[in-house]
Amino acid sequence: MKQDTSLTVLLNQLEQQLREVKLWQDMPPSTQALSSQQPFAIDTLEPHQWLQWIFLPKMRQLIESELSLPQGFAIAPYFEECWKQHTQYLSVLAVIRQIDTEAA
Repeated sequence: MKQDTSLTVLLNQLEQQLREVKLWQDMPPSTQALSSQQPFAIDTLEPHQWLQWIFLPKMRQLIESELSLPQGFAIAPYFEECWKQHTQYLSVLAVIRQIDTEAA
């Protein structure tokens, strides 16, 4: 239960950071774009879109449904590579790293 609580806090922080750096979107991508089978929906979504429209809802759904959370994942390397030229996203990356640590 403690992990669920701290992960919920981190997910909320991730949303807040996405909003602060103006990566949060009001309109969702198309259903087709959200249906990608590729990791991170790399073929149809921008990295921040995957966080907002796939990762955050899925993790929140698992927590709310009291289902097992994924363990041992690491999404930070993907975002570090995608945003290596975007220092304005360092605050978002910091939260993503914390999420990875929490899920270890």
